[in-house]
Amino acid sequence: MVGLGSTAQKLQTVAEKAEKVYERMNKLREEVEETQQTVEGTKERVGTVEDELAEQRAVLDAIAAEHDIDVDAVAAEAHISEAEAEEAAEEDTATTDD
Repeated sequence: MVGLGSTAQKLQTVAEKAEKVYERMNKLREEVEETQQTVEGTKERVGTVEDELAEQRAVLDAIAAEHDIDVDAVAAEAHISEAEAEEAAEEDTATTDD
């Protein structure tokens, strides 16, 4: 008879562990659903921003064409200036670290 008590206790332990796993799985399922909703919302916002950016680019291109401005040259100059500024910042950091 002692064996039945031990078995019942083991079954109770297994049932408790199973309940905890079940609770964790439900929580994880909720978190995954929230993450999916966040991703969908972000996807929609990114799509909107991309559309607005395309519209702005079209307006800027039209203005640049009207004023004979080479948009690609202006963009290239901006990238060069940005790269030079980053390089200078890295040099300052390297000098400061020494």
